[in-house]
Amino acid sequence: MSEYSRLSDDQSSGVIVAAQSGPLTGEVTVPGAKNSVLKLMAAALLADGVYELSHVPRIGDVDIMAELLTQLGLRIEKIAIPNPEQDGQKLRIVNSGNIATVAPFEIADRIRASVNVVGPLLGRLGEVDIALPGGDDFGGRPIDIHLRGLEAMGATFTFSDDGLIGRANGLHGADISLEFPSVGATENLLMAAVCATGTTTIANAAREPEIGDLCLMLRSMGAHIEGIGTQQLVIHGVAQTSLQSTTHTTVADRVQAATYMSAVAMCGGDVHVKGAIITHMEMLMSRFTDMGMTIAPTDDGIHVRSSGRLSAVDISTLPYPGIATDYKPLLVTMLGVSDGTAVVTENLYPGRFRYIEELRKFGADITIDGHHAVVRGVEHLTGAVVHAPDIRAGAALVVAGLAASGMTEIRDIHHIDRGYDDLVGRLAALGAAVSRVD
Repeated sequence: MSEYSRLSDDQSSGVIVAAQSGPLTGEVTVPGAKNSVLKLMAAALLADGVYELSHVPRIGDVDIMAELLTQLGLRIEKIAIPNPEQDGQKLRIVNSGNIATVAPFEIADRIRASVNVVGPLLGRLGEVDIALPGGDDFGGRPIDIHLRGLEAMGATFTFSDDGLIGRANGLHGADISLEFPSVGATENLLMAAVCATGTTTIANAAREPEIGDLCLMLRSMGAHIEGIGTQQLVIHGVAQTSLQSTTHTTVADRVQAATYMSAVAMCGGDVHVKGAIITHMEMLMSRFTDMGMTIAPTDDGIHVRSSGRLSAVDISTLPYPGIATDYKPLLVTMLGVSDGTAVVTENLYPGRFRYIEELRKFGADITIDGHHAVVRGVEHLTGAVVHAPDIRAGAALVVAGLAASGMTEIRDIHHIDRGYDDLVGRLAALGAAVSRVD
């Protein structure tokens, strides 16, 4: 066991160099989900005690969240395990009850998930002072839905020069209907409602597997939650003193799983994606199959095979169980070398086409029209020097480099490190020609 430490500088610097790779073969293990573990860590604010989280990915965003929670009064330690490269890391989180309500601006501003401390802090202590959340820039991602839901439960908010101040003289249950199934708002309202007085109903709630993972952890802490996995969550508030710490294993990262599958699609091959949960990715698997890939569930993951050129299919992003916006950069990259023309429609974040110019440097033929991208498949890509604009687009550029003739250099890889646990090492173990250099 050791005190928590961030990734070293040489782990989050340099560039990734990729070259055209032959068929990928072997097995790759999917780490725990970034989009779940950050919220699980925030949930430890709700009750005193010692928590243990397993299958925690070794990524930059976990480091930043650990730094934020440490500043709020938690103690976070790493627990040594035999094979962290495959199994992720294990964290011990100690909540001694001495919790601060002011989240330092310079930390909260760096990560979108910082907003998920608002619900627990308001629910437990009745106040929070936090910077507006940072993270990847996909265009406007306001937190109005979070605030309206919390206001319905009795909170009040004011904006300061540095961010947001929230106050509540005891939260109460409320009937809340979200105008959009926001993942972050659903998570914040869940954690706030756990120890609110009375019953809270969240209609049109987000249904992502990561929300189900958070619900399961909250239940094991003593929360009373009904409707997990549905569009209506019902939370019966309990006394804060009745909540307790727990142990929990983070659900597998479906976006990382999709990344390794897309690499097989681009390079060809036969790979077992261990730990991937096919029922969490059914719509995506359907589109992969339509494009010509062979997908089969196994006892402990998904078996994926691909050979020959992909077929073009139209794609639209939608809330879960639809195609997640996080998958879109991978899909656009795959369509870039597919046979035919496809239209990709972004229904969630209109600014999330900012990586298209980087794909064009490979020779991809892509045109943007509002929230649509028209992708005309070309026979091959050519290596280029590109910059990762965000986590998922950065990974897609790495995948493109594996399919492109010549050498590709991906810069600004600190974005990739925020969300991927040893992407280079896992791809290289499958036979990909990829390395990380200073």
